[in-house]
Amino acid sequence: MPCPAATDVQVRAHSLAARATVPDAFDTRLFAQLVAAREVRGELHWLGLDDTRLRALYARRFPGEPPPSLTMPPRETGFTLGLHRHLIAHRNPALSADDADDLARIIAHACLRPDHLWKDLGLAGREDVTQALQRYFPGLPERNTTHMRWKKFLAYDLAAARGEAPAPAPGCPGCEAYRGCFPQGSDIRRWA
Repeated sequence: MPCPAATDVQVRAHSLAARATVPDAFDTRLFAQLVAAREVRGELHWLGLDDTRLRALYARRFPGEPPPSLTMPPRETGFTLGLHRHLIAHRNPALSADDADDLARIIAHACLRPDHLWKDLGLAGREDVTQALQRYFPGLPERNTTHMRWKKFLAYDLAAARGEAPAPAPGCPGCEAYRGCFPQGSDIRRWA
């Protein structure tokens, strides 16, 4: 399938946001962009949400917009399950638990893809990831004191929380910047 233009994603994100109670709210725009990026490409399963969670997200965020059906279930791995739990442990209690849970799943599954996290999420840049993490999982982004790329930081932070050696996220080896993040000869392991 050819890659749709960024304008297709923006048009769909705007259409979704227009269905929200507060179309210009940060959370509305964030979820509209995350969903549109995968929906336009026919890759909804990469969101990491099952059919029930996707329908609930649409009902919560985009009322009146019929949710699409998933053609396949999300791919769960030890990494996605672990990162989801790790993110939820840092959840902002002032925000919707369902939104935080969905965002944690979406971020964890984006780490399976082979590009920078912001690109794999369908966002405009690194700052969008930073804003989402600061809002939904406060305290976590502030620990990225060496300004690692977000996907690398999340994988390393998860490993540290587990008392394990650092490892790249599963999607990292396919990224064009992999050798910059993980120079040849560096002592890294792979997620099982």
